[in-house]
Amino acid sequence: MKSSKSVELRRNNIVAHVNQHGHTQVETLASQFNTSEVTIRKDLAALAEQGKLIRQFGGAVPASGYTNSAIIEGDATENVHQKSTTSLSPIGKAAAGLIKSGHKLVIDCGSTTASLLPFLSNINSLVVMTNALATANFLTRCETEPTVLMTGGTWDAQSQSFQGAMAEQLVSAYNFDVAFVGAAGIDVNRGTTTFNELTGVTRAMAKAATKVVVMASSSKLNHKMPNLELGWSQISVLITDEGIRDEDKQNIENQGVAVIVAPQNGE
Repeated sequence: MKSSKSVELRRNNIVAHVNQHGHTQVETLASQFNTSEVTIRKDLAALAEQGKLIRQFGGAVPASGYTNSAIIEGDATENVHQKSTTSLSPIGKAAAGLIKSGHKLVIDCGSTTASLLPFLSNINSLVVMTNALATANFLTRCETEPTVLMTGGTWDAQSQSFQGAMAEQLVSAYNFDVAFVGAAGIDVNRGTTTFNELTGVTRAMAKAATKVVVMASSSKLNHKMPNLELGWSQISVLITDEGIRDEDKQNIENQGVAVIVAPQNGE
């Protein structure tokens, strides 16, 4: 009973937070309420079913007044093309700065990697593979018409993506210029970490790419998780926000990783 009350309280607080702040990313809510992104997604699904908020790509918005403001999860609307890039994610914008016309990209599932998507509308002749349906849906509606490839594999409801041996094999059959992956947690001394044991596709993406870019908010440095996903030796660039401590940034750079701090005024 206590657990049930705790879930209800958290969900009520999520609704209050979204109503106050407007469109809010899953990772922001996970950090705010000190829980996993998987749990937040379950909360958002339940709250959306109750009509208390609206799920949108990578997060949620208040139940009224925002139905046309962004990408509804699983249905990439054309409204995103009309949004000024100044209102979008600084981390996504910084990541897009690493992409050139004609690049072959692979994009892992996750709300932070999804923040890159609106900026791809301005880049021509891209080839993009992903294991996330929502990402593929968005890309197929870009005016620049990138070539979109899906990994296939077994659908994983928790990560909202395709996973498994088939997905890993297909990813491994290609060569990519850049892999964009997220991180549930970051260990300054080891690399990216996770509770989820489904790390095979992410690792296959990293192995198949010339450059591996991790996109993660600085709050992920506070998340202690047991499973190492990618070691620093496998990562080329970390893109994060201004919340990263100077000592952590230096420690990561000392391990051969370029750290890009996305300025808030770049939103």
